[in-house]
Amino acid sequence: MTNKKTIISLKDITKSYSMGSSSYQAVKGISFDVSEGEFVAIMGASGSGKSTTMHIIGALDTPTSGTYTLNGKNISVYTDDQLAEIRNKEIGFVFQAFNLLPRTTVLDNVKRPMMYGGVPENKQDERALECLRLVHLEEKAQNLSNHISGGQIQRVAIARALVMNPSMILADEPTGNLDSITSHEVMTFFQELNRKGHTIVMITHESDIAAFSKRIILLRDGLIISDKANKQFISKKYKV
Repeated sequence: MTNKKTIISLKDITKSYSMGSSSYQAVKGISFDVSEGEFVAIMGASGSGKSTTMHIIGALDTPTSGTYTLNGKNISVYTDDQLAEIRNKEIGFVFQAFNLLPRTTVLDNVKRPMMYGGVPENKQDERALECLRLVHLEEKAQNLSNHISGGQIQRVAIARALVMNPSMILADEPTGNLDSITSHEVMTFFQELNRKGHTIVMITHESDIAAFSKRIILLRDGLIISDKANKQFISKKYKV
């Protein structure tokens, strides 16, 4: 048994979408918890429900029925404004497309969540540089984000995800735009963050990427068909 705090708790979550006169149920009653410090991969083929599950976990959408509790708060009944605040303060997003501003410095990209999150301006540089140190990119702070490599761009996105000290990092296909060598470098870096205590939930369809996580939840046709510890866990130390 673990005494670790439950960060995510999904109970009997369903999600239906209207399609003209009919409806489509993308998620059909899934339940799972994620504890503090876990590194979980959610896998599934196209149409499995993993993207819908990601949108619900990331407070980008609300379930049709069921309860989603994040850090003890039932956010499945939150308003759009309340969900926006949760997204900014509780969840650090890392996307496949990076979503950095290309002609803006690395430092200013990392600072952006703080600009909307009420962090005093005189604290923003210090916190952004602290997060860039965590991803071993402090020396790139004044580079434009379109003047660094793909792997470095994704590490900047990770720094940006960490800057509000979120409850979890939610990574959606974080290596989708990277070659295999750079992908494994980024995943090794996620493992380093996890060793430091960060909770990570990752959406992926690639088994070699999921192998870097400690637990794999497999979805098919909107249902969980497997949820177990990853026995093929790959553990590597990040090399700067």
